Amino acid sequence: MYITDDGIKLNIKLDMPKGNPEKCPICVLIHGFTGHMEERHIVAVQEAMNEVGLAVLRIDMYGHGSSEGEFRNHTLYKWLSNGMAAIDYARSLDFVTDIYLCGHSQGGLTAMLLAGMERERVKALISLSPALVILDGARKGELLGKPFDPDNIPEELMSWDGRALSGNYVRAAQTLHIEDAAKRFDKPVMIVHGDQDEAVPVQYSIDAKDLYKDCRLELIKGDTHCYDNDLPAVLKVVKDFLNNNLKKNIG
Repeated sequence: MYITDDGIKLNIKLDMPKGNPEKCPICVLIHGFTGHMEERHIVAVQEAMNEVGLAVLRIDMYGHGSSEGEFRNHTLYKWLSNGMAAIDYARSLDFVTDIYLCGHSQGGLTAMLLAGMERERVKALISLSPALVILDGARKGELLGKPFDPDNIPEELMSWDGRALSGNYVRAAQTLHIEDAAKRFDKPVMIVHGDQDEAVPVQYSIDAKDLYKDCRLELIKGDTHCYDNDLPAVLKVVKDFLNNNLKKNIG
């Protein structure tokens, strides 16, 4: 299936919980930088959410997976616009009761920023290995492992997979502040981070916890950025968080 955002076709997939209930909540699930909706950890989280009774709307973001747009030209602005389009689509579905947000890495950062923007529509937020280092690195001049002058942004950077990335990616990131988004979102939040993350230092998530009014931080011992060592532990805390919030909403 596809939805359209500003003329760009975005690949989406809707996964329903068992029994196809007449009414249920839905979670918009966003992959990370260079990723896509069919990655092992994304699919595993989707299946865990289906198990506890949520529908899941997975989306390939601009320039990623099977969606249109060139990777080189993607920015967090474009991803935020994509996220809002996905939320609008989810809200149009007759069976949807509440909307949850979840993302991994750059998708986790995007979900955190989106929650502040869509605070009246989003019931709760789960951020997995959020790449807050992107915002910090863009302002300090160190991103993708390479230093640059943050006041004279290069026209092109290189991703670790060899693909070029426009300097506009940095220009957009420099203007975004997680502190502002967190202040605007006072509903339940859970941040999950492997304490051996090789891509995003875990300290970013430890510090982010204190930005939110109602935040649970789960550190997965010995695990990596994409949860290569203990994905079941991640799924367990995700299901526990959702079950607790579903019970509160029913009550």
